[in-house]
Amino acid sequence: MSSNDSLSTPARLTATATVKLPRLFLLAVGVVYILAGLFFRDPWKTDDVVGLATMMTALNGPGSAMLLPQIGVLAHAQDGPLPMWVGAFSIWLFGPLFEYFTTPLDAAVIASRLPNLLWFGLLTGSVWYGSYLLGRRPEPQPLALPFGGEPTVRDYGRMIADAALLLIVATVGILWRMHETSEVPALIAFQALAFYAVTRMLDQPVSGAIALGLALGAAFLTRGWIGALPIMLAVPFCFRPHSALWPERKWLIISVVIGVTMALLWWIPAKRLGGYWTHNWWLWNIQSFSWPRYDVMLSMVRDLPWFLWPTWPFALLALWRWRSWLAAPHIWIPLMFAVWPLVTMLFLADVFEPEYSLMAVPAAVLAAFALPTLRRGVVNSLDWFAVMCFSLSTATVWLGWIALQTGWPRQIAYNIARQTRGYEAFVSWPALLIACLGTLAWIALVRWRLHSKPVALWRGTVLSAGGLIVTWLMLVTLWMPVLDYVRSYRGVSAQLAAALQVHKKPHECVRALGVGSGQRASFLVFNAINFSYDSKCTLILQQTSLQGVADGTAAYSDSAAVVWQGKRGADRHEIFRLLRIDKP
Repeated sequence: MSSNDSLSTPARLTATATVKLPRLFLLAVGVVYILAGLFFRDPWKTDDVVGLATMMTALNGPGSAMLLPQIGVLAHAQDGPLPMWVGAFSIWLFGPLFEYFTTPLDAAVIASRLPNLLWFGLLTGSVWYGSYLLGRRPEPQPLALPFGGEPTVRDYGRMIADAALLLIVATVGILWRMHETSEVPALIAFQALAFYAVTRMLDQPVSGAIALGLALGAAFLTRGWIGALPIMLAVPFCFRPHSALWPERKWLIISVVIGVTMALLWWIPAKRLGGYWTHNWWLWNIQSFSWPRYDVMLSMVRDLPWFLWPTWPFALLALWRWRSWLAAPHIWIPLMFAVWPLVTMLFLADVFEPEYSLMAVPAAVLAAFALPTLRRGVVNSLDWFAVMCFSLSTATVWLGWIALQTGWPRQIAYNIARQTRGYEAFVSWPALLIACLGTLAWIALVRWRLHSKPVALWRGTVLSAGGLIVTWLMLVTLWMPVLDYVRSYRGVSAQLAAALQVHKKPHECVRALGVGSGQRASFLVFNAINFSYDSKCTLILQQTSLQGVADGTAAYSDSAAVVWQGKRGADRHEIFRLLRIDKP
């Protein structure tokens, strides 16, 4: 079947279905999405606080820490240094300014999250423009109507781009991750940039090749081979023989040179400066890969559907509806950017959200191309599903908050109290006002859908993105104090710092026993507690469990005396003990 046979296209819609989505609304969606939950909270374990700890160590630690990520004296030999560089620069530049309004620690926390605005802007811009370029091509254009009335090429491309942007915003799995000071927001952004770069090479191969090289090098400097390999595998298949990109394959040498140069500019001095660090970094990358395992595949089958909700069903539908057009760029390019991260995950020893996030962008783009193929009745059904789903979620958030504050309904209040033991509820009036405004915005959006009966094809994506954002906004306003209490180590870190002031002698060191990287990072961030590796240290911080203490399996030695014991108030398992060892 010829890819230029317009009669075979599954897209059916009129010009009214591609009416322009107000740019102000699109801007408001993006601003609320990224700002809600980004500031005015503690760093949470694990990736969030680990990323911040590497940034602070780069600024305040030894000179090598700027090139080789560390958590205090612990070599954090995994991922890459790029997010740390950008975050450390932001803290250095903006931290002193924020110190005029808050404490130095909170100023550093706020400054460390400013790069998330950059990553989000790069993500949304790349998704929008990449989808727009594909949507303007002749292959995905809708069927020409007998008496006219079909959308223009520009309007159709803009509608696809708007839908793709709203769908990436509506993707459930990346919502919290885009607000972390970790490598994940940067990794998603660079994968989106690589997608845009390949689509750009369809009409401007030189600028596209430069952007692709930057994306490839940046992905490597963000998450090593796990971040770069899916892009490295996807790109050659995008340039398959007889494809629209095949004549531009010669420009890929520019991408290779830029990507390799970026990697070597870091790797060569890093290897000279820290052979131990680079050796462990290489081992971490190599050991991250293995032959496919049943448990990994099972976890992917279990977790990926909710992580990529609601885009994955539409992405699969797009592949089915456009099955005669799989070789066309608007399907083939995002399909390759989805397939190869999936294949890479099958060969990883451990798979979770950082790896899943590489599928968010191509799933959203494919889902956008499914929309023009849907019948009006199906689209209306999906609209009502979004209305019911997110109306229920907002009501649930409110009901839980009321139970927390008033103790009614009794069973819900009891279940919440079990998870937040020791927490004293209070009302933050500014947060309550913002939550009320968000709820009213959702009601207005539902009312618009009921009374205006819009025919624009983006209406369902507006409801999905708006509903998810409102739910998120309510969580990070009404529930933020509770989330900080449950997930932050600020309190227990302050207790440990106070205990060390009493029990730690001058020039005495403290070493860690069984303390995880997230906990170690938290103690470093909140109270500058840096643990030593010296076996002669007579003070030991032990991380264990309440069960281990109760049954005696947490005992260190007969000569160890427990001088302090503490835990987070809501934690029912984890406990920390400060031990003093009497040396003979």
